Amino acid sequence: MGMNRYIRFDWAAKYMLRNKADFAIFEGLISVLVNDKVTIVELLDTESNKETKDDKYNRVDVKAKNSKGEIILVEIQQTREHDYLQRMIYGVAKTITEHMSSGQRYENVKKVFSINILYFNLGEGEDYLYHGQTVLKGVHTSDSLKLTDYERDDLHVLSPDQVFPEYYVIRVNEFDKVTISSWLEEWMDYLKNERIRPDTTAPGLQEARQRLALLNMSDEERKRYEHDIDTLVRDTDVMRTQLLEAEIKGRKKGLAEGRAEGRAEGLAEGHEKGLAEGEHNRAMETARRMKAKGFPVENISEMTDLSAEEIAAL
Repeated sequence: MGMNRYIRFDWAAKYMLRNKADFAIFEGLISVLVNDKVTIVELLDTESNKETKDDKYNRVDVKAKNSKGEIILVEIQQTREHDYLQRMIYGVAKTITEHMSSGQRYENVKKVFSINILYFNLGEGEDYLYHGQTVLKGVHTSDSLKLTDYERDDLHVLSPDQVFPEYYVIRVNEFDKVTISSWLEEWMDYLKNERIRPDTTAPGLQEARQRLALLNMSDEERKRYEHDIDTLVRDTDVMRTQLLEAEIKGRKKGLAEGRAEGRAEGLAEGHEKGLAEGEHNRAMETARRMKAKGFPVENISEMTDLSAEEIAAL
């Protein structure tokens, strides 16, 4: 493994990889993820797509088109967002509408790939890469909905999966493989550990080695880079600490509430039990007196709700 340090991908995507010469790096990453050859036509300036300052659509780090005209969103997220899943679907929906001109037929809707590279832990799971897409299944038959030949010709798609968006969630922190044995694992090793094998053949990583070596930076660029990374790490640590403190506080509150609730339930249960025992004792005393005065067992039972066996034992 080479000892060279490489610029973090999230930083490079925001500040460096914006020219046609850099397409190969993004093409490599996306091709490895989607397991298909991807040719980027252009990187789109997403800042100009914001309608107002209040638009909740946060900037996508990379928005690209492949050779089919399909749109690829690559979002790199360092810090936790509690509504990240909602942001994913909003980003896809907004992108589709942005690329539909007024009056166009719906057949011009472009498929969107949403690739989310997350440096925080989203959800629970054993894998570092999750992939999903809407699939239309028969409720009773479990078969997948297919298109007829006529519909394929009319809609210019072969199947529904060529229309519905696809989502990729990469949980960078969950990647922990020591032995690297695939192009995907090589890319993950770079995303997490900023390492690239000197002999790599992974698409995009050969170009990344040339473009993103830390040694290639000027002193001024390196100072800015290291300052930004230090700030990011510090902010991330602060957020993690806040989350941990909130979790501990929540647990303590839960324990306190649980104890209080337990005490209240215990008191209430004890009170009810005491009342029940008191009523039973009074019934027993009434039964003794009635029995001593010669009342029939049936009458005593009716008056006290005691069984014949309980009355006989008095």
